[in-house]
Amino acid sequence: MYGLIGSITAATGKGEELGAYLLEGLRDMPGNIVYIVGRDPANADKLWITEVWDNAESHRNSLKLPQVQAAIAKARPIIAAMGDRQEFLPFGGVGLTGGEMK
Repeated sequence: MYGLIGSITAATGKGEELGAYLLEGLRDMPGNIVYIVGRDPANADKLWITEVWDNAESHRNSLKLPQVQAAIAKARPIIAAMGDRQEFLPFGGVGLTGGEMK
């Protein structure tokens, strides 16, 4: 498996909008196990994204999907900064099973 945790900061007051764009492209991403977007408790415009994939190639391929490209195009104008990014190799845990997390 392949994992990634990263942060993105939106322009002032645009955190909620950025989060919505990041969640738009989630349908039909082959190899995706978990994709979670959350707000930083100290800064509403900073978001943390946690992803788990069956392998790194699935993650790379997801960035080429039309729905992901469309979400990126919408989000790009309101991104103020790309923050920390950390790859990891998951070896176990419990993931989301069906349904959406709201």
